[in-house]
Amino acid sequence: MSKKILFLINVLAILILAACAPSTQTESTAPTQDPQSTTEELATDTTKEQEFTLEELKTYNGRDGNRAYVAVDGIVYDLTDSSLWKDGRHNGFEAGADLTTAIKEESPHGVSKLTGMPVVGKLVE
Repeated sequence: MSKKILFLINVLAILILAACAPSTQTESTAPTQDPQSTTEELATDTTKEQEFTLEELKTYNGRDGNRAYVAVDGIVYDLTDSSLWKDGRHNGFEAGADLTTAIKEESPHGVSKLTGMPVVGKLVE
């Protein structure tokens, strides 16, 4: 009986020590949600960029099975999986467009909410 108790105490001590040990995880390299961030700082270089004209971007309006893409400062973001962009619409804004002015001048949160959104390409003339 005492061997079982001793064994359980040892296991418990190991678990406690493991929980108290410093983490070996590295610091996250994800962009911060600083409202003053520029869209260039939010984009990642690891994304394979596709080029979109304004005319091509219009087809990504989030309706009829299409993905919901918006451009801000020449960067095209995929907002399809955001519950806030249901059917390609959010607070009077519509996907499939260059929303640079709307996001930067009319939106209360600016570009900060684009943090973490997938970058799918860039807008070209």
